[in-house]
Amino acid sequence: MYQRSVLDNKLRVLTSTMAHTQSVSVVICVGAGSRYESDAMAGVSHFIEHLPFKGTTNWPTARAVSEAIEGVGGVMNASTDREMTVFWCKVSRLHYKTAFAVLMDMVLNSILDPEDVEKEREVIQEELRMTYDQPSYRVDLLIDEAIWPDQAMGRDVGGTPESVADIQQKDIREYMHQQYNPANTVVAVAGNVTHDEVVDMLAETTRDWKPLESLDWEPATDGDQGPSVKIERRRSDQSHVCIAVPGLSLNHPDRYAFNLMNTILGDGMSSRLFLNLREEQGLAYDVQSSTSSFRDTGSLVVYCGVEPQKTNDAVKAIVQEFKGMHEEPGEQELRKAKEYSKGRLLLSMEDTRAVASWLGAQELLQDCVRTPDEVVDMLEAVNASDVSRVANKMLDANKIRLAVVGPRGGSKTLTGLLRF
Repeated sequence: MYQRSVLDNKLRVLTSTMAHTQSVSVVICVGAGSRYESDAMAGVSHFIEHLPFKGTTNWPTARAVSEAIEGVGGVMNASTDREMTVFWCKVSRLHYKTAFAVLMDMVLNSILDPEDVEKEREVIQEELRMTYDQPSYRVDLLIDEAIWPDQAMGRDVGGTPESVADIQQKDIREYMHQQYNPANTVVAVAGNVTHDEVVDMLAETTRDWKPLESLDWEPATDGDQGPSVKIERRRSDQSHVCIAVPGLSLNHPDRYAFNLMNTILGDGMSSRLFLNLREEQGLAYDVQSSTSSFRDTGSLVVYCGVEPQKTNDAVKAIVQEFKGMHEEPGEQELRKAKEYSKGRLLLSMEDTRAVASWLGAQELLQDCVRTPDEVVDMLEAVNASDVSRVANKMLDANKIRLAVVGPRGGSKTLTGLLRF
């Protein structure tokens, strides 16, 4: 599926040649995220993600950067999470060399003009205010705080308006210099290209880029044992509810059994949660569960939005579904979950951006890459007893965390509903 090279400066390069495609996607993954930040520097990784779009040495304005990609029909963007920052673009095969040059210039030669930094500071603070104003976003932040209290994993990746206001120009330059180094970066390319041409371009582009020792990331610690509840009262037509348990790391041997358990529980319109809360009880329009895995931790989070007076009913129903997962699933239900998971994975591999992201993220965070066929084999190896064993271990009443944003909810009553 892919080829891998490591340049003399320790930059890792992965490519997947997809000769049938008309597009090429370039993804640059950098080990920079909220887990690398102190409380005082909270949000600096996300702040820096914004700045290369303002101008580079060879494309000195925001308009020049965007037109270089959008002007040929391409798309580009970036994102920051707890463990990495990703810059990506997708263009037609005809224009990928220019797009490649733009993206690399953004990482290597961002201008970081002080005036642009101040403008973007205001933009980021508006972004943070927007997040706090939307209850469905706010409840996501609250549940993270409940799972990982008083640590980087439980903090908003964007930081706070106060921490963003205090980040100085020299902080940005020092952090970017240290984290944006080739030993802490992976470049992944997928599409109608060859490995050798990508390696040759990168060797030339990055010949003066020197590896450095990067900052360490903060290990995660579990919160207190026993169910916990966070409630934020605000006027809204819905109560937004998240129920979660700590999950499994990227390399945990039970990760695929855990993911299949989640698929049965709440991933898709034929999942137990959807059929119960929406189709049978009519409690929620949107109810879903998802898993996240990181280097040393993870989570499973259920989200639903309900009429405020039905908050307790929804919580009770979700907790009962947690309890129900302790029994072995039937063979048909497990088979359906496997085919659903395999199908979603294999369908995504038709897209060059998905393939490049798959390669880059695994290489950066796990130092190895599993192919889709290998993942399919691991999913197939999971049996019903594995699912129930993991459910009994992970869906434990003492580990449940609840967050509610809305006009109703009593902490004592809700805490009682989390026990089974």
